[in-house]
Amino acid sequence: MSDRATLYAEALVSVIAAEGNINEVQDELFRFSRALEGHDELRQVLSDPHIPAERRQQIVQDLLEGKASDTTLGIVAMLVATGRIKELPTIVDRLLEFTATRTNKAIAEVRSAVELDETQRARLAEALKAKLGHEVDLVVIVDPTVLGGIVTQVGDTVIDGSVRHRLAQLKESF
Repeated sequence: MSDRATLYAEALVSVIAAEGNINEVQDELFRFSRALEGHDELRQVLSDPHIPAERRQQIVQDLLEGKASDTTLGIVAMLVATGRIKELPTIVDRLLEFTATRTNKAIAEVRSAVELDETQRARLAEALKAKLGHEVDLVVIVDPTVLGGIVTQVGDTVIDGSVRHRLAQLKESF
């Protein structure tokens, strides 16, 4: 599976680069793959070979139409049709690695209780660039369990600035 995921990711990098919306598609694919990981029933339906591929693709279209770019919709539909949708999280992880290497940037997975606006994203990217010494692409995940603040992971480094973490620290100190 690993080699196949790598081949798919390499091919998708070329497709996405040709479309010209790399950051947008990466973000959408990342979000959809994480949602798919957390939703067993959806993952089962989209990968069930007993359900016609056209029906599974229609489910993808119903879920993503108007919420994701045509490129993202096409990629997910293609993975459903080829029976590779369960591999989407691995493919997306490889895709992010390839584009980061290709553009000499790091990928920062940011968990926030609320959606970040463009100004907040830009400020966070600049702060991470100053801390890490190179450009950073953000993948923002809305996670209500964070309560407030953000949790950022770049590679193996985790920066936890969440309210939940601060509350745990206060509890520990008492």
